[in-house]
Amino acid sequence: MAKYAILQSFYTSSRWRKFRNVIIAERGSVCESCGKVIANPLDCELDHDPIELTPENVNDADVSLNPDNVKVKCNDCHNKRHNRFGHKANHEVYIVYGPPLSGKKSFVKSNMERGDLIVDMDRLYSAVSMLPEYDKPGGLLRNVLGLRDLLIDNIKTRNGKWNNAWVIGGYPEKYKREQLADDLGADLIYCEASKDECMARLAVDMDRQCRKDEWKSFIEKWFDHYS
Repeated sequence: MAKYAILQSFYTSSRWRKFRNVIIAERGSVCESCGKVIANPLDCELDHDPIELTPENVNDADVSLNPDNVKVKCNDCHNKRHNRFGHKANHEVYIVYGPPLSGKKSFVKSNMERGDLIVDMDRLYSAVSMLPEYDKPGGLLRNVLGLRDLLIDNIKTRNGKWNNAWVIGGYPEKYKREQLADDLGADLIYCEASKDECMARLAVDMDRQCRKDEWKSFIEKWFDHYS
């Protein structure tokens, strides 16, 4: 995302690295929030506090390079302040469902944040086969379902230090998707698209042309079972 690129550019700049080194050298490797001694100075986090750094103020030196607006912190205190990596008060879980080519992944990409857990069958297929996401060998289905179910269990038990979780799938049958939502404590998000719209998107999707008939059957099957 663009906002992350802007901040990443600043945090990798020589002016920030020099500023960080000076502050830590002056104050020492001690967390200014909990008082913990940080054994390795490289593990010190320099947090913009009280004014958080954003793409809008990153070029304002009174915010980004102001000694009065930074604190030396340990990793744990830094993550707690930003509600990330297991320190979020509440894990939000979303089930994003709808027919093939309805824009489910595009929706998630537009709304997710770094550190979120994404469960997507197409991506899992690609991870275990090294094939493009649209190419899903049937012989691997059982393995991919095993991986998906393991991740689903992690979400159910809130296992791990992820922020929010997004489960992407067709889920055409009302009972099954509502049961999954109840099990996970998840909100349901429907990506609406008609059968004609999905077919039209398939017709212009060059990546799927070599498997066009297969994906056409996926679309038809979804609408046959949707309730």
